Amino acid sequence: MPEPLTFYFDPMCPYAYQTSVWIRDVRSRRELDITWRFFSLEEVNLVEGKAHPWERPWSYGFGQMRVGALIRRELGNDALDRWYAAVGHAFFNDGVKTQVPELHAQVIVDAGFDASFVERAVADESTLDEVREEHQDAVARYGAHGVPTLILQPEDYAVYGPVVVPAPTGDDAVALWDLVRSAPRFQLYELRHPKTHDDVANVAHHFRTYLTTRDWHTVENPAP
Repeated sequence: MPEPLTFYFDPMCPYAYQTSVWIRDVRSRRELDITWRFFSLEEVNLVEGKAHPWERPWSYGFGQMRVGALIRRELGNDALDRWYAAVGHAFFNDGVKTQVPELHAQVIVDAGFDASFVERAVADESTLDEVREEHQDAVARYGAHGVPTLILQPEDYAVYGPVVVPAPTGDDAVALWDLVRSAPRFQLYELRHPKTHDDVANVAHHFRTYLTTRDWHTVENPAP
């Protein structure tokens, strides 16, 4: 039987996207059943005085997740997988501003979805509730503070990460999966590589499309 895995993501997070590329490669080599779930970086990094993302008709990441929620509701988890892969590739690789509703609609049309999903998701307030409740459940149940967050089963064990740039493939992808999969054996809270100047330059190189395509200034509140 495929091993179940839950993957929390925000479509505007470059690190989560790299991890999604990695986990799809692992899935092609190991039997994994990935369930995709929403998490809002706009909410965890909310600037004081600014409205919550679910209080706005459209927002950079949250608005897009509303589209994903409607696609999942009507077409299922596999369709959500395809949507995230298409939106992520368009934004992070091709430099398409998927945070603009009209451009988002074109991207999903090219991926085989109906353009009306964007307009219908915005008009359907239940998509606000669905994404918000999924985000809040991740915070309450797992202490999630960012993405990517993976939930390993059957232990129901949450892991933040792996944060890796660029996404490993092939044998390296499997080796990293085996490392991550061993986490429930230990009461391990953090294992982090401090970024050197060369590390920052490497991240900037791989994220150059993201840095020129985003329409916002990134805010990152300290993790608990």
